[in-house]
Amino acid sequence: MRLDKYISLTGNGTRSVIKSEIKKGAAKVNNVTVKDPAYKVNEDNDKIIWKGKLLKYNEFHYYMLNKPAGMICAASDPKHDTVLRLFNDLKIKGLFTVGRLDKDTHGLLIVTDDGMLAHNMLSPKKHVSKTYYVTVDNNIDESLIEYFANGIDIGEKNITKPAKLTIVDNNSAYLTITEGKYHQVKRMFGHFKLKVTYLKRVSMGDINLDESLKEGEFRPLYKEELKILEKYK
Repeated sequence: MRLDKYISLTGNGTRSVIKSEIKKGAAKVNNVTVKDPAYKVNEDNDKIIWKGKLLKYNEFHYYMLNKPAGMICAASDPKHDTVLRLFNDLKIKGLFTVGRLDKDTHGLLIVTDDGMLAHNMLSPKKHVSKTYYVTVDNNIDESLIEYFANGIDIGEKNITKPAKLTIVDNNSAYLTITEGKYHQVKRMFGHFKLKVTYLKRVSMGDINLDESLKEGEFRPLYKEELKILEKYK
């Protein structure tokens, strides 16, 4: 594996920044300074030191993806393009998305091969919040803030759990929920005869979408983000 890729996969920044720092002498391989970002390392046997600290290659992998519309969250599908195709070049087995976004929904997805993390983040007992930016086809009345906070009947056995609605303007808002029912956001607004015209997830728990990621782009989670994930394990 390339040295710059290895360091990136351990959550130490973007490849472009890492390449620059390597050229300045920030990396050592087996106690020898290496200034070539393309230098090949053995992730199982080589000792890589980055800015004076020994790196530990992650047992699991954690990525942030800015999902584009038109792709589905599945390992494979005969009819539709899947988000995991974007990760094919990494050649990492067992990657999957933590939860799902609808085909026409954009935004934050966490992709990993850590099954326990995914289980915990999706567990109703953890109450992991998810925040969406929503636009609709008609005016959002301020009275909806209280309705959403009290729970809404979307045709299931129980009403939805309390949700936080923050109105941006007449036709857009941020909605924070702690559940993941089928088409939940669309059904909640649909209860008030409002059709969702655009939907983008901007956060999951305390992990926020990196707005520098273009749709379809992904990156490893940074150290600070990996620390946040620890509380869900």
